[in-house]
Amino acid sequence: MNGINSMTLVGTVTQEVETRYAASGTAVTNISVVTNYKPKGGEEQAEYHRVVCFGRTAEVAGEFLKVGSKVGIVGRLQTRKYEKDGVTRYSTEIVCDNLQLLDSKPDRGSQQRAVPTPTTRPDGNTVDDFHDDISSIPF
Repeated sequence: MNGINSMTLVGTVTQEVETRYAASGTAVTNISVVTNYKPKGGEEQAEYHRVVCFGRTAEVAGEFLKVGSKVGIVGRLQTRKYEKDGVTRYSTEIVCDNLQLLDSKPDRGSQQRAVPTPTTRPDGNTVDDFHDDISSIPF
């Protein structure tokens, strides 16, 4: 039986966004996001999440996100195992599949901007379905 591994977050960026490039040329961006939770009758608690984005999504995150930015993230939970100073360590992070910038543009009001992740077609080509202009979408 297959399980479901899906994470959806809406939160605030808490640290400077770090973008680097892998040897293959793929952009990789790390983001720290905080969400808040208030249990019934309790005090609000903060939960911090490590998020990693790849490719075009990573480039957009690196360009537009800063400390205090509001962001929506859909992805999957992943735990990596690594060794540091001879000690085995684990790191759990969210691998971002879809990123939504929730801050408004300064000159356009409260418009939301979605940045879909490019999709690979069965023939191996990549399709990027992000359009800057709605008039380019056939109806």
